[in-house]
Amino acid sequence: MASSLDFEKTKGAAMARRSGFESFLKAAARASATAERERQRAVRNQLTQARQLERHARMARNQQIRDMREADKLAKREYLEDRIAETSDLNSELSDQVEELGGILAHTLAVNDKINFNGLRRTETFGAFKPLADTIPGEAPAKRTVAAPSGLSKFFPGSKRKYQENLAQAEQDFNAALVKFESQEHAKRERLAALKQNYEERKKQYEAEQQGRNAEVDAFEASYMSKDVDAVVAYSEMVLARSEYPAEGFPQKYKVAYNAQSSELVVEYDLPEPSVVPRVAEYKYVKSKDEIETKARKPTEIKQIYQDVVASIALRTIHELMEADQADAAVLVTFTGVVDTTDPATGRPIRVPVISVRAPKADFTSIRLDKVDKAACLKNLGAKVSARPDELQAVKPLVEFNMVDPRFIDQGEALSGLESRPNLMDMTPSEFEVLVANLFGKMGLDSKLTRASRDGGVDAVAFDTRPVLGGKVVIQAKRYKNTVGVEAVRDLYGTMMNEGANKGILVTTSSYGADAYNFSKDKPVELIDGGGLLFLLREHAGVAARIAV
Repeated sequence: MASSLDFEKTKGAAMARRSGFESFLKAAARASATAERERQRAVRNQLTQARQLERHARMARNQQIRDMREADKLAKREYLEDRIAETSDLNSELSDQVEELGGILAHTLAVNDKINFNGLRRTETFGAFKPLADTIPGEAPAKRTVAAPSGLSKFFPGSKRKYQENLAQAEQDFNAALVKFESQEHAKRERLAALKQNYEERKKQYEAEQQGRNAEVDAFEASYMSKDVDAVVAYSEMVLARSEYPAEGFPQKYKVAYNAQSSELVVEYDLPEPSVVPRVAEYKYVKSKDEIETKARKPTEIKQIYQDVVASIALRTIHELMEADQADAAVLVTFTGVVDTTDPATGRPIRVPVISVRAPKADFTSIRLDKVDKAACLKNLGAKVSARPDELQAVKPLVEFNMVDPRFIDQGEALSGLESRPNLMDMTPSEFEVLVANLFGKMGLDSKLTRASRDGGVDAVAFDTRPVLGGKVVIQAKRYKNTVGVEAVRDLYGTMMNEGANKGILVTTSSYGADAYNFSKDKPVELIDGGGLLFLLREHAGVAARIAV
């Protein structure tokens, strides 16, 4: 029985070994088959990829041929679009330039032209002192704690000795650290003190400069509000300097003078040249020529735009000066616009006045500049405007800028050098009339002195011998200390009518009021004030006189 059981066990073991071997062989076969399938799949994939690459290359070659044709079409289309866009940009730029020129007056109406004196002062406080990180006090070192012996060890002499040594070392380390810390802190305090000293010096200098600047502003404001001539001129120049114009073609150069006697601001302003108006009216792309051609702007349109620019600058400048006039110093503003250019006939530089207008504040400030027709507004103000400013046809300024001068000298303020000049106020009325008659004789008029007129009548009759422009001229001379009112101008105009004269000239040693200028603006009457008289005497008679009231 035992033998049978052993046989069965041996047989079972053999079968198990055979079964395991067969499983191994089958697994190996499966693995080999799988590997072969993977190899074949890889080969197929390579063949497939090769066929795809060849197909793609063939398609790419065909597409390249088609793309070359399409690309050529696309390039031509894009080029055409670029040229059209370039033309559109040029036309947009033209439109912007013309629109900017047309908005010169409107631009200033949205701006407050008053100068804020507080804005000129320096009000910023000097920054607070901030210590640097390396100057902040540090934390003092602490003494290291040494643990005393405990338990049985405290009974051993060696432990006690070691404890004492540790205590001594801790004390030594603490003292060394403390010395180093105190040295570092001392250096920090010295550096902090130096920084604070430097800060205080800079703060003191800043505050001194600030006080000096603010004192200058205070003095300037006080002088301006008291209508000091130099301060009024400086303030007015600041107003004009802040005025924003188009960057190109606008020189923004000007001269300002102030006649305190008549409260008149006189401005000579450099206008842009006519070339500021674009000569091109439109750009157009011609496909057949592949060129951007220009269409010239009509001369009538150039003239119209340039006249509008000149009128806009004149009205704008007067508006800015009057709106900014906090001291009520400018009862009158006289504006003369000149073009600084080159004479095409001689090649020499010339200054051509193309507009001159005098505006009383009382009348001008009531004008709605956002609604007016500029040309009609200037005509109503009695402006002299060139009929062809685009061709630089000149007009005669209402007042020569050089005739405006700090000329009225209060007694006691004259410099010793000025006293050698003759004082016109020392003349008798008759002597003054002779002087004026002789002056106009020197200026080329055939003048005849008449009877003494006192406060009215004819002082002199002169004849301008030029053909067409000439004729009879009535001249009246008034050696006045006070402002000449409108009544004197009315009298002169009446005398002109009675005499059948072409023109009337009123000469005074003082100045004229706004009503006088307003009455004469549309009449053949010329008003020459004290400054103008001194200028004419100097230029035409070689007489350096003065008017000391």
